[in-house]
Amino acid sequence: MKVILKEAVGGLGKVGDVVNVADGYARNYLVPNGLAVAATPGALKEWEQKKAVIVKREAQERSEAEKLSAEINDKEVTVEAKVGAEGKLYGSVGSKEVVTAIHKQLKVEVDRKKIEVGQVIKEVGTYPAHIRIYPGVEAVVKVNVVASKEE
Repeated sequence: MKVILKEAVGGLGKVGDVVNVADGYARNYLVPNGLAVAATPGALKEWEQKKAVIVKREAQERSEAEKLSAEINDKEVTVEAKVGAEGKLYGSVGSKEVVTAIHKQLKVEVDRKKIEVGQVIKEVGTYPAHIRIYPGVEAVVKVNVVASKEE
């Protein structure tokens, strides 16, 4: 039976693929769980229309992501942290602190889960933070960790 996948199915295909599967697999698992629909001529035509809308939306999202990447790439943000002897931090600086600094200093909203600091920041210094804005679109922000002014 030919079906159109509505979601990615491991070992079978990705969204929008038209695949041949056993009738029982399609009837008993894929269709009832909303993972696929039967590949009728009407369903194929409807999927082509949806696909055009999805491609257009993805192109727009990618262009916005590239614009954001160009805006924040190679910028520097400063994070203040409590520092002990020899420049060692009391604790560490993580993605939460980096997101807060980016929001305050660059006026840009970034999802905390999309920031990759690379290593645990436990000393004063400058570190790169990679931000995955969109699949294939990435920006690097320099995180400058300094001693807080309270000390």
